[in-house]
Amino acid sequence: MTKINTGNANREYKDRLFRFVFGAEENKAYLLSLCNAVSGTDYTDVDDIEITTLSDAIYIKMKNDISFLIDSQMNLFEHQSTFNPNMPLRGMEYFAELYGIYITENGLDIYVSSLQKIPTPRYYVFYNGTEKQPDVVKLKLSDAFQVPDDSGEFEWTATMLNINYGHNRKLLEQCQPLYEYAHFIKLVREYSEAMELKKAIDKAVEKAREWKCIETFLYQCKSEVSVMLLTEFDEKKHEDNLIKLGEKEGREKERMKNICSMLALSLSPEIIAKACEVSVDYVLNLKKELER
Repeated sequence: MTKINTGNANREYKDRLFRFVFGAEENKAYLLSLCNAVSGTDYTDVDDIEITTLSDAIYIKMKNDISFLIDSQMNLFEHQSTFNPNMPLRGMEYFAELYGIYITENGLDIYVSSLQKIPTPRYYVFYNGTEKQPDVVKLKLSDAFQVPDDSGEFEWTATMLNINYGHNRKLLEQCQPLYEYAHFIKLVREYSEAMELKKAIDKAVEKAREWKCIETFLYQCKSEVSVMLLTEFDEKKHEDNLIKLGEKEGREKERMKNICSMLALSLSPEIIAKACEVSVDYVLNLKKELER
């Protein structure tokens, strides 16, 4: 069993559980296992990892989840509980900052005539939201270009891996910490359907004590895990509400647009109200606003 050091466990209650488990200096063994699983490597020495994660305490408005150097490769691991097609652009920003730090710390001069070598980038997004997604999605920066360009000359790709329990089975089998993390999140979701979230988290932590990898870490850091998951689930609920609100506002704008078009055709308020499923007074009030 991996020896657990909880000395830094209280460092940030609002941290993400994924980052808390895999990004802590004391949990490099978990990170090394994850790195090997996604990269197909077999590194064995945790001291080969140099964690380079950006901290918002130092880099204002610039905080990634986990970044690290190993074997001349710069890895960026981001966690997402909602699908975000903008991850290539975000990743490019993070890498620009990380490369800037690397250039400074290693005394590279990008203005000389000789080629300055930099670590090879590796970028993965670990998704475990409730919206259905394939096991693997390639998110490309070029998809965001206002003028389509499929030349491939300007590209930045994020490989999104679905780590929900039951997805990417081979990946989860190759990384026991990731398997247990995915299983833990699954249990919390299942238990929360029958009890309040705090109790569901506590029950999942107790269940996790039967496992063989991250169980000690989850149990010893039970309070932090609980607070982080409560925060994550509340944020997800808030995001879902915003999406629903946005959809409602979008439908309302579309309805108003249709009513205005019908009024322009001199249709009666009664016909418009029936067609758009609103009251006649609603149509009349909108008509008055337009006539002002």
